[in-house]
Amino acid sequence: MQREITRRKFIVTASLATGFALAVQPISADAIATDGKGLIAGAVKIPVQGGEIPAYRAMPAEGSNFPIVLVIQEIFGVHEHIQDVTRRLAKLGYLAIAPELFVRQGDVSKLSSINEIRPIVAKVPDAQVISDLDSTVAWAVKSAKGNADRLGITGFCWGGRITWLYAASNPKVKAGVAWYGRLVGDATALQPKHPVDIASSLTVPVLGLYGGKDTGIPLTTVDQFRDRLKSSRSKSEIIVYPDAPHAFFADYRPSYREKEAKDGWKRLQAWFKQHGV
Repeated sequence: MQREITRRKFIVTASLATGFALAVQPISADAIATDGKGLIAGAVKIPVQGGEIPAYRAMPAEGSNFPIVLVIQEIFGVHEHIQDVTRRLAKLGYLAIAPELFVRQGDVSKLSSINEIRPIVAKVPDAQVISDLDSTVAWAVKSAKGNADRLGITGFCWGGRITWLYAASNPKVKAGVAWYGRLVGDATALQPKHPVDIASSLTVPVLGLYGGKDTGIPLTTVDQFRDRLKSSRSKSEIIVYPDAPHAFFADYRPSYREKEAKDGWKRLQAWFKQHGV
């Protein structure tokens, strides 16, 4: 994948969201709140090409050489839900880090509707994202006691798509878990490839978790993608929960489905363990 992005210096004025993104209000009573007891958790800055980006990092308070998990945001940015997911992973012994990958294009956490957010996200180049994730891994190893030989990635919705693409871009990734990420699409200058385009050449094992009632990701595209995966060496798998909608893991939204979310979380842990993350 093309990795060149602009060398123009940029200044990060946005900080990480505190609380949930404005566009997802009101918050469901089912929203999970994971405390920071026994953890080092909070905002950090990641040096990237041309400047710095904010990120949320959580890891055990004691120890070192932690396996690294990149946590890739939904369209709503690195708001409280994504930060909570990093803490859940840190409780399992991981160094989990969620870089804010839209920051050059805008602060989506303060926008009131998804229709305002989409034009900003549409301007985010895949090459920029891949480069920023490479930089995040480098920072995790150098500055946060991370083990580069035990690298995993998981992402949700927008981040699910990126999970597939980054696994294809970085063969050092041991395993990935993609939650309902879009699989097909038209090639553009900013998004030249989609997961379906890299499926047959994928070498990293990725577990895809999808909803059978996801109106934005038709099962026909999931089946098309699964067929492409059969010719790869990755031993990736696709799980479809027949009655689940899109964003079934998002416990702060009406789309949350507790049974499927808990099963998916167990599968994530087993998948990472199986593949050495």
